[in-house]
Amino acid sequence: MPQVALAEFLAAVQAGELVSFPTDTVPALATRPEAGDRIYQLKQRSQTKPLILMAASLQDLLPYVTGTEGELAAWTALAERYWPGALTLVLPASDRLPAAMNPERTGTLGIRVPAHPLARYLLAHTGPLATTSVNRSGQPPLETMAAIQAQFPAVITLTEAALEELYARWIGSPPPAADHRQGSGQPSTVAAWTGQGWQVLRQGSITLDAAVP
Repeated sequence: MPQVALAEFLAAVQAGELVSFPTDTVPALATRPEAGDRIYQLKQRSQTKPLILMAASLQDLLPYVTGTEGELAAWTALAERYWPGALTLVLPASDRLPAAMNPERTGTLGIRVPAHPLARYLLAHTGPLATTSVNRSGQPPLETMAAIQAQFPAVITLTEAALEELYARWIGSPPPAADHRQGSGQPSTVAAWTGQGWQVLRQGSITLDAAVP
């Protein structure tokens, strides 16, 4: 796996390369939204499975979704309650969403702000990124940087020195060892907007009622 310093990592993202970084759930495989097809190719992922757009804040994600003032208020209320956190909201997508994020063009988009200071720091500098877990389609998500290195040697990550510096600055503790799990290992909860309210599609580490008001 190419391990690079922070400046090189950010430049690689802007160039549309595939990168990986820790989140609060499992490590993310990420790239610029318009380069999302590269994720599908690497993972051998079905195009019926849209990618998640991850960002440092709700405000960074709002241009990619569209709704009425009332809907925006409902979405914001749930986001402010659980974000940053392991909750993915599936909302109507705006025209800004690149086709590479959702090849089936379902008209929806999953969005999330992770509860991981390092992830948000990186996303604040890159802008919203197309993300998914790091694994071949149908296999369990990889949870350690060592496993990612072994199975996906072309994916770009930060060097140990860069991680140590960023963890010290933003988290106040050393980063997990390369062979230790990154994040909780639990998937995010997924809630979709129906037009009338929320429908829980997947229960993850955040527990929501079957129909969220």
